[in-house]
Amino acid sequence: MSNSAVKPIPEGMHTITPHLVCKGASDAIEFYKKAFNAVEHMRLPGPDGTVMHAMLGIGDSTLMLAEEFPNCGHSGPLTLKGSPVTLHLYVKDVDAAFAQAVAAGAKVTMPVADMFWGDRYGQIEDPFGHRWSLATHTRDLTEDQIREGVPKAMPT
Repeated sequence: MSNSAVKPIPEGMHTITPHLVCKGASDAIEFYKKAFNAVEHMRLPGPDGTVMHAMLGIGDSTLMLAEEFPNCGHSGPLTLKGSPVTLHLYVKDVDAAFAQAVAAGAKVTMPVADMFWGDRYGQIEDPFGHRWSLATHTRDLTEDQIREGVPKAMPT
């Protein structure tokens, strides 16, 4: 029996929601609180005190998180020796947010700089192997202006 009053996308959620898997999910939650001012909305305990599922709020977005369970096919980036995925986080002050994340234990992989596409932008890797890009949009540019900036930004 269906309830027509139930929303297909729950209140406060967006169409796409990142769901991270990592070794040390409890520690990752604490890191995200320190690095990105995350708010823990819920946590379901798993075996041996692990995190079976958690939901965090960062800005106006939700982040889901779970402990890795390699025997079930769920491995985090440290176990996999890296991740091809980067989570992008827009913030009001990228320099302050970047410094906060680094102070919390993130590793700088690309220092913050002004970019040809109109953002002030940098990249970090968190202690759990997840890659993040942080940015503040500083200039509105046309697609043609962005294309013109590409050759200047590429190494020769």
